[in-house]
Amino acid sequence: MPSLPAPQLHLARTRQGKDVDVHRPEGPDAGLPVVLLWHGTSPDDRGVLAPLAREVAARGVVVAVPDWRADAPDAGRAALLGSLAWCRANAGAYGGDPDRIVLAGWSAGASAALGVALRPDVADGWRPAAVVGLASRYDLPARTTGTPPLTDLAEPTGLTNPTDLTELAELADAPEPTSPIDSAAGRPVAPVPVLLVHGTEDTLMGPEHSRAALHALTARGWPARLDEPAADHAGVIMAEFDPATGRCRPSDDERVRAQGRLSIRALTEAAGALTPGIR
Repeated sequence: MPSLPAPQLHLARTRQGKDVDVHRPEGPDAGLPVVLLWHGTSPDDRGVLAPLAREVAARGVVVAVPDWRADAPDAGRAALLGSLAWCRANAGAYGGDPDRIVLAGWSAGASAALGVALRPDVADGWRPAAVVGLASRYDLPARTTGTPPLTDLAEPTGLTNPTDLTELAELADAPEPTSPIDSAAGRPVAPVPVLLVHGTEDTLMGPEHSRAALHALTARGWPARLDEPAADHAGVIMAEFDPATGRCRPSDDERVRAQGRLSIRALTEAAGALTPGIR
């Protein structure tokens, strides 16, 4: 990957008392695209996303990475939605454009991000500019909404099994997309671009889960794409599992770090920034 100017790092805190790392590029003081990037279920684990966040920020994006805890009584909902409220209110202080926020996540954070796009009523009707999902399952309840994204996508379609790839593929091949998804507030939900990345070597939650999401999204007329690098669950974020701690940690292995290039591309592309040297 090319050598780019190191971004700045700022530390902030949400009203829920959760720390937020804000990575911002050198240069313009306003109008930059923003990515709000959520980690997975390891508690208060924003540091695992630091290498990925730095790479994206170096390409002209403000990247906010907040802590949250999946073991909270509400499964992390208040902290996740609180970080979204913080980002919308404070992105401008770091040179970001609050009207150009991409919602992204890894593992459980990815389904939480897609859940907000499918159920905007949980965020007062707010809509992300795009969603990026890295190595997740979408057939489990999203931490932000309490419902599986595949269920939200399938409910009005008559699908009997929203995780059945054959059924989803048949729906995706239909000549016309089905009707827009209705939010819990009873209003149609306008599609936003969704970029998915899932490693082919992921044995924790295989790429078939993102393939199912891709089929469901395109069947409903949402613009979506899936990239499948040769990476495991942690490799897509330039990390590796540490058996000693039972958590993932940023990797120093250049081969592992290179596995994150498609995630960098997806995040910067969704934000509308340039991706020099990323193919």
